[in-house]
Amino acid sequence: MSELFKSLESASSGTRRPLTEILDAIRWNEGGLIPAIAQQHDTGEVLMMAWMNRASLQETLDTGRVCYWSRSRGKLWRKGESSGQEQHLKQARLDCDGDTLLLSVDQTGPACHTGRRSCFYVALDAEQATVDSEPMIPPSELYSDKR
Repeated sequence: MSELFKSLESASSGTRRPLTEILDAIRWNEGGLIPAIAQQHDTGEVLMMAWMNRASLQETLDTGRVCYWSRSRGKLWRKGESSGQEQHLKQARLDCDGDTLLLSVDQTGPACHTGRRSCFYVALDAEQATVDSEPMIPPSELYSDKR
């Protein structure tokens, strides 16, 4: 844990630090990424987890439209650029260690590439896994050129 995040442990409410200082202290992984959990701002529903690098986090904070780092594409990925299902930032928070982001967002339509509202649709118990939701939009329509 960085000295900055260690000092924030005992900081009182209202303590402020410059954004660049915080970004410098984030515990980026070896690929320069941090996990970001997207949560619907008004319902608390956990929608998805993706990765952000410094540039995608800065763009998200600057524009209010959520931008991630696509590991498969090797480039910035503005949520909804191919599906039309955008995320708009309401609030961003770092955890106490500075190694995970929580994004409070306003999600239009499904967040998952499967067309479901949430990526977390496989429920597990001691004996089985159960798919617990249907796609809102079939993936073939979600990513069609007809949109």
